[in-house]
Amino acid sequence: MNMQPMPSVTAPPMPKSLAETGLSLVMMRDILLKSMFRMNISLVSDLARVISMSVPLTQELIDIARSQKLIEAMGTLHATSGNEMGYQLTDSGKARALDALSQSEYFGAMPVPLDQYGLQMKRQSVRDIKLTRDQLVRAMGHLILPPDLLGHLGPAVTSGRSVLLYGPPGNGKSSISNGIRTAMGDKIYVPRAIEYSGQVITVFDPIVHSAAEEQTDDPNSLRRTSNRFDARYVYCQRPTVVTGGELTLDMLDLKYNAVARTYQAPLQLKASGGIFIVDDLGRQAEPPQKLVNRWIVPLEESRDILALQSGEKFTVPFDTLVIFSTNFHPNEIFDGAALRRIFFKIKVDGPTQEMFLRIFAMVARKKGVPLDEGALLHLLKTKYPTINNVFANYQPVFLIDQIIAICEFEGIPYQMTPELIDRAWANMFVKDEKIAK
Repeated sequence: MNMQPMPSVTAPPMPKSLAETGLSLVMMRDILLKSMFRMNISLVSDLARVISMSVPLTQELIDIARSQKLIEAMGTLHATSGNEMGYQLTDSGKARALDALSQSEYFGAMPVPLDQYGLQMKRQSVRDIKLTRDQLVRAMGHLILPPDLLGHLGPAVTSGRSVLLYGPPGNGKSSISNGIRTAMGDKIYVPRAIEYSGQVITVFDPIVHSAAEEQTDDPNSLRRTSNRFDARYVYCQRPTVVTGGELTLDMLDLKYNAVARTYQAPLQLKASGGIFIVDDLGRQAEPPQKLVNRWIVPLEESRDILALQSGEKFTVPFDTLVIFSTNFHPNEIFDGAALRRIFFKIKVDGPTQEMFLRIFAMVARKKGVPLDEGALLHLLKTKYPTINNVFANYQPVFLIDQIIAICEFEGIPYQMTPELIDRAWANMFVKDEKIAK
């Protein structure tokens, strides 16, 4: 079966006028002044890049500020910059910039109004992704999984609804989560910042968002088509946010910097259009039930409720595939109401002996360690009975890496022997014994 490429999402249209940005002239003018003041920028082309606006609209903003005696032309052309006219803040402009900075330190890219952001999220919804079995198999190609597992995962991912992966530790729940992200494969547009009620909330985060390579226009081409989208967005891989035992409820709230008087988007807003993975559920300081209760409205209504420092609450789109991963049985950590709200529950169990041997052979081949029948029999007949023949997917990598480390230390070629198996096994489990204090 041939892989079908993901259809590209519709780009946010480039504003053709200041009115089409959806922002007030005062906010745009003040961000322009603050950017000039903080970054000491004088050329329109540089300013346009910093505030993520087209050159004509940036020039229009400058002309408005000039008419208000906040900016003045420097009176000289910059020969090294395409003979551009330079501009600088007047004393009144500097005073206005300082006053604006005292209200909010935010400067740089113009934000996207919340209602425009909502429209763009509908154009690139994670629920519009349709994965085939072939695409999921290719994304999970490095994993050896039970045959029926992909049959459960596929509908879960395609639905864009919440997923709970549960089962004993060390069997690839985290790897499966990452494989789902790989399977998506397409790109979306992430706003640098969004605006609500005059407040700016930064969204784009280089740690979370992986910007795609920008295409450049061919100057000899009759049609210039690349990069023709609203520059207030960054073209990115669908985001993936992974949290573990460190997750707390306040990490899901707006972050307010009291010194800079600016807001930063919470984790789930940064994950919009992508995946939010809650790994090791049950290891957080907050009880799992409490954490899931926080997701009830977003999961059921596709919207999240956030609050400004003033206490004013507002809704933002919630368009995220949430994957919960836990080593606990769901009945131990959730009540029935919470379980009903998690749309898919998928058990990820340990491998059978046959699957374990396939994984072991694949890892050994990849790492250049020759298999030895006597050593494998020793492993299966002598070592595994001591743990009731409980196999886990992490064990082949662990054991073979241990064997490699021992061989390198002893200065011998990579090999597999019963003695090396014993030494590797000793590091996989800690002997149960009392330690004198």
